[in-house]
Amino acid sequence: MAHDFNEFRRLGESTLTWLKKEYASIRTSQATPNILDSVSVEVYGSLMPINQTSSVLVAGPKSLLITPWDKSVAPNIDRAIRESNLGLSVSLDSQGIRVSFPELTSERRTILIKVVREKLEEGRIRIRTEREKSLSEIDRKVDMGELSKDDKFRFKSELQKLVDDVNQRLEELALKKEKEILE
Repeated sequence: MAHDFNEFRRLGESTLTWLKKEYASIRTSQATPNILDSVSVEVYGSLMPINQTSSVLVAGPKSLLITPWDKSVAPNIDRAIRESNLGLSVSLDSQGIRVSFPELTSERRTILIKVVREKLEEGRIRIRTEREKSLSEIDRKVDMGELSKDDKFRFKSELQKLVDDVNQRLEELALKKEKEILE
């Protein structure tokens, strides 16, 4: 008899996706449009993400060019980025809004690395919680006589391999982000 680990696999993948999104919103000294995903702009009386009001292009290694589809919303985009506290420099010109990524100070890098590690720990906690659910489900099946003790140990071993794999992938994402911050 086989135990179904699909729910654990699904949660593992969703945790990896969540962590990637969280890391995309952490600023490095490289220009990345993803940093603006969390910024909403007031347009026509409602809040919208910047990428739904304009095109966002990388204009160099340390700058982005935002070209609003409706030029009248440019001041709102400018204000929203300034108020987002992302540590970006913003200037309004005839082409649109230019967003510059200033160099990170060593103090700021230390803070960002701490945030990266906190997010990593949140991901690990999600995985541990799901592992505990799976383990209790296996134990319940053994108690009800649906699984033998041999199956229990085999499934627990299989589950631990899945946990180790997801944790390794989470760790790789964190190390990659730390490296980007330190560059």
